[in-house]
Amino acid sequence: MDAKAVQTLNLPGLTRPEKFVTRTGCSFTRTAKPEKLQMTRRRVVLACSYNNVPASILESEGHKFPLEEELILKNRLQQIQPYLNGRCVYVVGMMGSGKTTVGKIMSQALSYSFCDCDTLIEEEVDGHSVADIFKLYGESFFRDKETEALNKLSLMNKLVISTGGGAVVRPINWKYMHKGVSVWLDVPVEALAKRIAAVGTGSRPLLHDEAGDAYTAALMRLSALFEERGEFYANANARVSLENIAIKLGRRDASDLSPTDIAIEALEQIGNFLKADNGGYAR
Repeated sequence: MDAKAVQTLNLPGLTRPEKFVTRTGCSFTRTAKPEKLQMTRRRVVLACSYNNVPASILESEGHKFPLEEELILKNRLQQIQPYLNGRCVYVVGMMGSGKTTVGKIMSQALSYSFCDCDTLIEEEVDGHSVADIFKLYGESFFRDKETEALNKLSLMNKLVISTGGGAVVRPINWKYMHKGVSVWLDVPVEALAKRIAAVGTGSRPLLHDEAGDAYTAALMRLSALFEERGEFYANANARVSLENIAIKLGRRDASDLSPTDIAIEALEQIGNFLKADNGGYAR
């Protein structure tokens, strides 16, 4: 990202720690490193101010993969790196589809940073949760903030960005996301309902007012949302069908897949798109 873009984003300078790579034209700060964990987490701060709103937080995950998975991920990286050329990857899909978990694995494989768009918006709106933003200001307000966030993120590079489930419905959002590469995590609605029912709907403002038992209520509402949004998800450059992955790997169903299984397929589908597109930017 050039100096002009940095000025446009109003990026203040931060102290750059030793042995930490500066990405996207910004400096990062790093907290203390946990000891003796299978997965180490580094919280890094990206100076991306929205009219002097506190800086957004990115996370760079350090997973330890089994050797076989690590080799597959490296192979996928070698296949797509010459074509990706540092552009951002936008992960889209229904709520509960695993965009954050899979996105973090993808970011590590690509040596990118990870950004959750919802978290970025929450920080701008005085730290309110998405559910509280919907309650206090309404969905339209949230969608406007979402578009602002995607606009500013589209000026950056080397990020894997998890988007909100409804980000796909606005054409302007696709204009920003198509500056990078978008990938749709296509999860069966029944599997989504099971996941969400298991953890509760309190953080899901479009679900938690549904009546009935948790699974049935989630299934009915998610089915209706997918009817509204399905055609928009199909605008993504690459589609990752969990049903297809399960068949390919000989698994019982999508619930038997690990996040790494999904991330590996996502990188493969991104590579297929980039090669077909001859390495050019998505339109």
